[in-house]
Amino acid sequence: MDLNALIRDVRDYPKPGIVFKDITPLLLNPAGLSMAVEQMVNPFRGKGIDLVVGAESRGFIFGTALAQSLSAGFIPIRKPGKLPCPVHSKAYELEYGTDHLEIHADAIKKGQRILMVDDLLATGGTLDACCQLVADQGGEIVGMTVLLELTFLPGREKVARFGDVHAVIKI
Repeated sequence: MDLNALIRDVRDYPKPGIVFKDITPLLLNPAGLSMAVEQMVNPFRGKGIDLVVGAESRGFIFGTALAQSLSAGFIPIRKPGKLPCPVHSKAYELEYGTDHLEIHADAIKKGQRILMVDDLLATGGTLDACCQLVADQGGEIVGMTVLLELTFLPGREKVARFGDVHAVIKI
């Protein structure tokens, strides 16, 4: 199955000049979704992953499935004001603006082995901020996995200091 064929381009979203990669058709396809999850998780089987960390919101979709597949826990990283307990926060830049992300201050114990997950690696701003939040809490980042990587943008280089990135689809 060609997973790339299940990704829809939406031009000028969320602003003019951006070509948004819409994964909704892949999510609607049971075989495509299953294959995507398997290809995202397979390189990390047997690596002793304690926790999977995913950013709001599409990182949740894949992150919980990967966590279940690895018999690991899942930690959500959310936009400001969405978590009920004390948080650590990090500002970051998107390809089309800036934002903040938060993680519960007690989410990770020092030395826990972490798999980072998101749907897309573009400029690397979101994944970099997530990795910084995890590293600041003492988590050991084992790797990063994404469904899509836009290789013409510098995302991989931005997060390289945290480890290797596994991308299922490279565009």
